[in-house]
Amino acid sequence: MKKILFLVLCSFAAFAQADYVKQNYNKYEYKIPMRDGTKLHTAVYVPKNASETVKYPIMMQRTCYSVAPYGEDKYPFRLGPSTFLMKDKYIFVYQDVRGRWMSEGTWTNMTPNNPGNDDKTAPDESSDTYDTIEWLLKNVNYNTGKVGQWGISYPGFYTVAGAVDAHPALKASSPQAPVSDFFFDDFHHNGAFIQAYLFTFPVFGIQHSGPTSKEWYASQMINTSNMRDGYQFQLDLGPLKNVQKYYKDNFYWQETVDHPNYDQFWQKRSILPHLKNVNHAVMTVGGWFDAEDLYGPLNVYKKLEKNNPDTYNTLVMGPFGHGRWSAETGHTLHSNVYFGDSIATFYQKNIEAQFFTHFLKGPADGKTGLPDAYLFDTGAKEWKQFDKWPSASAQKLTFYLNSDGKLDQTKPAKVSASTYISDPKKPVPYSEDLTSMTGFTPFNYMSEDQRFAAKRPDVLVFETDVLTEDITLGGEIFAKLKVSTTGSDADWVVKLIDVYPANEPNHPYMPDKKMMMANYHQMVRSEVLRGRFRNSFEKPEATVPNKVTTINFQLQDVLHTFKKGHKIQIQVQSTWFPLIDRNPQKFVPNIFKADEADFIKATHKVYSDSKIEVEVLK
Repeated sequence: MKKILFLVLCSFAAFAQADYVKQNYNKYEYKIPMRDGTKLHTAVYVPKNASETVKYPIMMQRTCYSVAPYGEDKYPFRLGPSTFLMKDKYIFVYQDVRGRWMSEGTWTNMTPNNPGNDDKTAPDESSDTYDTIEWLLKNVNYNTGKVGQWGISYPGFYTVAGAVDAHPALKASSPQAPVSDFFFDDFHHNGAFIQAYLFTFPVFGIQHSGPTSKEWYASQMINTSNMRDGYQFQLDLGPLKNVQKYYKDNFYWQETVDHPNYDQFWQKRSILPHLKNVNHAVMTVGGWFDAEDLYGPLNVYKKLEKNNPDTYNTLVMGPFGHGRWSAETGHTLHSNVYFGDSIATFYQKNIEAQFFTHFLKGPADGKTGLPDAYLFDTGAKEWKQFDKWPSASAQKLTFYLNSDGKLDQTKPAKVSASTYISDPKKPVPYSEDLTSMTGFTPFNYMSEDQRFAAKRPDVLVFETDVLTEDITLGGEIFAKLKVSTTGSDADWVVKLIDVYPANEPNHPYMPDKKMMMANYHQMVRSEVLRGRFRNSFEKPEATVPNKVTTINFQLQDVLHTFKKGHKIQIQVQSTWFPLIDRNPQKFVPNIFKADEADFIKATHKVYSDSKIEVEVLK
């Protein structure tokens, strides 16, 4: 009965909020011309009380995911990044980007940036943002002349791109979970293809003949409606060359297959090299457990900080999966881990709204009361504030991967090796939840229990003794491995894990009632390097069989307190399926074109002078 009442109340609240938008805003639709004549569909919502004496700043989002509902008499459930800003009132603007939905033009993934925004510059996302702002200022009544922008995920990329060579009226940008480089985020991690994204390709790789309000790509989707075991489907699919039967008409799939290395195709699509001369306020937002875009927010913030030292630039990282800070869930969980209550509301009210209010309606002097970095400690389960990130007070600490399975700070006097056999025909799953592998993208694995992996013979486990005091890892993490293989290529996966004590109680909000938090192996951070890219992402190299080889790569940043009574664990493996595609372990020029016969077993060794370098906060 309580559940039914809750659903009724939620439905009533949803209708009431939708009604609020219609009662308080007038909607207009425009086809805004860009400098090359292309017209972009734009929906504008103006507060009904706007007048010559009551003017509002503009808040804008540009998206490839549709600005529906279409029609001036159709209103969305909510406006803006939160109800706080919606009720505080702004002129909200939503725009379909080039070639998407109701806009004209040709669609391009991660449109390459053309530096500059003069009349001679070829159109890109920066110039489209510039031209849109220029048109809005002249044609939408009762605006204050100040503009802010925000967006999550792909719209986060458009937010970053719009912040480059920006219009002078743009005063505040908040890229949230922004895509920054498709070779390191979303579709690849350090060169390894994210096969868990396989079902998304129709959304990004099918053109349509002209403006449309219908999902033109739906018929090209792989049917997963009756698929229960995503792991088995992907394994039965065989080599990636077999995907061709599904995506032969998918231009983005063909581009991915034709560019297996970090060549000019991918390099020119990275927005990171262009984050210079950004002179308005930026607040970059991400989630520590974002399975799609964790690389993006951390690197956007760092690049802005490095290239624009005098710009107001702040980083916010919460205990969230992809974009989950945009909607309150009450009890904040990721996978089975509970972090507290109403954390999204805290962020929306005390961080996000404070940022936009200050720069669009307030003094805009940079004295927001917010720190340079507002980060959630996922072990202590509390917000922490920093003057810079990584923290200047962080101390370096090194853990060695001893062949007896110990993870400690003492370098072994004699080098030995831990050995395992990796078989691409029997790859290590990235999750125990096989049904989740049929989803659009992965989600829960970023904090999932890793006990299942620790039990496999093709996963190495290195673990500290039980901690006698809390230790906070805060900052950057580097894996510096010494390895060898009987093959000529291999993937190297490193996972940082928090092992809970045997008496850890279950919390009251367990999503999986069969799960025990006692001895839970919570994944805190993980990353992969495709061995062929150990020296260069542009020019892959085969590994010399049985030769000791250096494998260095960076995991994404972390802020996590490993509590007294817990243990720190590192797992090393070479398959992580179907999160990443299977490495044949025999060097081939292009894994997307590998044959079944190319996939071989290999014996891998990880030597005891391998180490994990972390930063510790005292």
